[in-house]
Amino acid sequence: MEEQGLGCPGSASEKRYFPESLDSSDGDEEGVLACEDLELNPFDGLPYSSRYYKLLKEREDLPIWKEKYSFMENLLQNQIVIVSGDARCGKSSQVPQWCAEYCLSIHYQHGGVVCTQVHKPTAVQLALRVADEMDVNIGHEVGYMIPFENCCTSETILRYCTDDMLQREMMSSPFLGSYGVIILDDVHERSIATDVLLGLLKDVLLARPELKLIINSSPHLISKLSSYYGNVPLIEVKKQHPVEVVYLSGAQKESFESILRLIFEIHQSGEKGDIAVFLACEHDIEKAYEIICQEGSNLNPDLGELVVIPLYPKDKCALFKPNDETEKRCQVYQRRVVLTASSGESLIWSNTVKFVIDVGVERRKVYNPRIRADSLIMQPISQSQAEIRKQILGSSSSGKLFCLYSEEFASKDMRPLKPVEMQEANLTSMVLFLKRIDIAGLGHCDFMNRPAPESLMQALEDLDYLAALDNDGNLSEFGIIMSEFPLDPQLSKSILASCEFDCVEEMLTIAAMVTAPNCFSNLPHGAEEAALTCWKTFLHPEGDHFTLINIYKAYQDIALNSASENCVEKWCHDYFLNCCALRMADVIRAELLEIVKRIELPCAEPAFGSKENALNIKKALLSGYFMQIARDVDGSGNYLMLTHKQVAQLHPLSGYSITKKMPEWVLFHKFSISENNYIRITSEISPELFMQLVPPYYFSNLPPSESKDILHQVVDHLSPLSTMKKEQKMCEKCPETTEQRCTIQ
Repeated sequence: MEEQGLGCPGSASEKRYFPESLDSSDGDEEGVLACEDLELNPFDGLPYSSRYYKLLKEREDLPIWKEKYSFMENLLQNQIVIVSGDARCGKSSQVPQWCAEYCLSIHYQHGGVVCTQVHKPTAVQLALRVADEMDVNIGHEVGYMIPFENCCTSETILRYCTDDMLQREMMSSPFLGSYGVIILDDVHERSIATDVLLGLLKDVLLARPELKLIINSSPHLISKLSSYYGNVPLIEVKKQHPVEVVYLSGAQKESFESILRLIFEIHQSGEKGDIAVFLACEHDIEKAYEIICQEGSNLNPDLGELVVIPLYPKDKCALFKPNDETEKRCQVYQRRVVLTASSGESLIWSNTVKFVIDVGVERRKVYNPRIRADSLIMQPISQSQAEIRKQILGSSSSGKLFCLYSEEFASKDMRPLKPVEMQEANLTSMVLFLKRIDIAGLGHCDFMNRPAPESLMQALEDLDYLAALDNDGNLSEFGIIMSEFPLDPQLSKSILASCEFDCVEEMLTIAAMVTAPNCFSNLPHGAEEAALTCWKTFLHPEGDHFTLINIYKAYQDIALNSASENCVEKWCHDYFLNCCALRMADVIRAELLEIVKRIELPCAEPAFGSKENALNIKKALLSGYFMQIARDVDGSGNYLMLTHKQVAQLHPLSGYSITKKMPEWVLFHKFSISENNYIRITSEISPELFMQLVPPYYFSNLPPSESKDILHQVVDHLSPLSTMKKEQKMCEKCPETTEQRCTIQ
């Protein structure tokens, strides 16, 4: 992405020329003397504002501030420093600023500072906060880079970015020469990208002795990090005051009822403060939201209404940002109830949360390489996750943590650390990246926890099926181009195939829509029928992928022809569509189109609507998703996967479910094993088209099944030899037309 201030609040230009006006003052001698007394900000050369000093006092009260001298001394004398501290100790905001001071002191001769975050909202929030504390402009001296949004310039001193963005930057700059200090924050989250960076940076540090690496982590992981990196200095931030913890051991069996009862008891007690509720999954958030809204209206009005805020997982595009209306409501009604199923990162900066309710379990995605599908498993959270949830109460001495489990459950059933994502996720994208970085000589990665061999083999096998590898196991030309796209490799392959089938514009729209959060809004109780009526206007007979194109085109038409953004939001609201998700799809599509143009891929004019175009789109989709095919085995919507014996149903929001027309063969985008084995985003395909595009060695490796036998018959029907045999039989039966038929043949 080109370096620009996309979506950056504020402007660097207003403040930039203020010093010149001071220097040119020649009449007011007292004014000049007064200006000379002002302390100047070394990062932009301008006088500090009064707000800087106010925030400086707050920074000095943070637990980590006492360690500043020790940290700076260790930073000067060592290449690697580990910082251990709790979630609210200030390490994520203060350590990067101290590193920026270090880089300034040596005149940026080795580069600036980059600080990675696991979560997108955290990177943005930290950048905004730190720019405020440093008294500089966001998008200029301090910026952020998250997928599909870059709020930095070439002059940015301190960048916050997601760990996957820094990983992608290594493809073009393997030794990260733009940075003098790299900070890996929240390493205890153990995301795939953070683990890969921990391994690759070992070699980068050897190649660049001047580079500094800072590792921020919770105390739980420190012993493992110390043994992984050897004898490196450790800065330990002392723990804050203890939080009152109430264990409700009998509440776990009826946790949902206990949560609701606790919320209403806290509210009726009249004690001030917001409530954060940690639930197991998104479904529980929706259920709790509906019940609390209904029951809350029956409470004593003198206590005020409860303002319920659902914080959905990252794929829901619903990070809570209070608008004016919400702020007014919260001032009047005094209490927010935040429902979340995350680790609580977005609540770390909240000083209003006085009560935390934790169910102690979560629903996790665990990838099974044998069947190429995620399983949704309910399991206890880790002790480190429970600790972070406790830390949300931070400096609140009057706060309470209600644990809906026993102390025995916490000590025996909860594992000490959060599971390593690398050992539970699909590794195909990671292996593609490592193959790409291997070109620069950094292919060897010393993982802190080795990924499962079976997952690695499955990833290599899938890349081979997608033609991303050559005969020697290195990246092919296809693989190199696929790695340019910040997408799942299957989706990247479909975009490349669309160049051959003249449907690039349509495929980019599909890629953007499936990468963005779900475009359908969460429905309030009783709105299902009205929503389905609206959504039916977008349905396309060829399948859900085509429906997504219809929705995007309708959104784009409204956006282009509307006088204001409010009109677009109203249209989305009226059609029960997620405006935030559609905006994100628009940004993603623009980025993908930019990549297509940069690497000079052929791009035909859009022809959406024609039969030939629909067939070409299916060909492009099949080129990437031939491993995700299912067949309706009994005509009643029970779809059997081609790769394994799992049976699934179409998702209720699929166009086929709405119209009650079940195709026999479908290509699907997502499948997870849970109580509802749904396949999501499906489009009908023909077995003949599948056999034309599937790699022969993939088909030959499929396990025996009735579906495979049917496809074998299709192969026999399509093969030239079988066609000749049929013609010969027909010639024998009709001797009088033999000459004519043979001539045609």
